[in-house]
Amino acid sequence: MNKRLATIVMTGCLILLIAAPGIAKTKAEKQAEARKSAQQTLAKLYQAQPSARATIKAAAGYAAFSNFGMKILLAGGGKGQGIVFDNRTQKVTYMKMREVQAGLGMGVKKFRTIFVFETKGAMDDFVNNGWEFGGQATAAAKSGSKGGSYQGAVQVRTGVWMYQLTDKGLALELTGKGTKYFKDDDLN
Repeated sequence: MNKRLATIVMTGCLILLIAAPGIAKTKAEKQAEARKSAQQTLAKLYQAQPSARATIKAAAGYAAFSNFGMKILLAGGGKGQGIVFDNRTQKVTYMKMREVQAGLGMGVKKFRTIFVFETKGAMDDFVNNGWEFGGQATAAAKSGSKGGSYQGAVQVRTGVWMYQLTDKGLALELTGKGTKYFKDDDLN
C-alpha cells in the first residue's frame, strides 16, 4: 500500500511541476522569460566551451532550450521552452519541447540544449516542421568543411549540431530520447 501511495503522490508532483510554471503570465512576460533563459543558456555554453561563441556567430542561427524532466519508476516526462534565433534577420521564433521516457528509474534532471544550424534550410526545417528526436550519441566532433569547430557538440542531422549542458557543465553523453520540438503557437 505504501508503494502505491508513494507512486500516486510522485505522479501528482510530476504533473504539477510540469504544468505549474506557465500559469498566470502574460504573453510578453513569457517571451521575455524565454529570451532571458536562452541568453543564460548561451552564457553557460560559452563558459564551458569558449570556441562555441565563434561557431554560433558564423552559423545561420541557433536554438537554445532550457528543459526540466522527471522520472518516477516506470515512466517519466519533461518539458522545456526555447527560442530559435536567425543570425541574418535577427528574428526570434519561440519553441516548446516535450519529452516522454519509459523504463525503470527515478530522478529529476535539469539541462540546457543548444542546436547550431549551419544552413538556413536546416534551421527552417526545425522551426516549420518541428522534430521528433530519438537517440543518443557520445562524441566531440569537428566539422572540417564549414561552420568552424564543433568541439563538444554532436551532429544530430545534416547541418545541425547539438550541445547539451548539465549543472556540471558540458555533457559528455548527449541524449534526446522521445523528445519533440515544435513552434509555440501561443508566443509567436
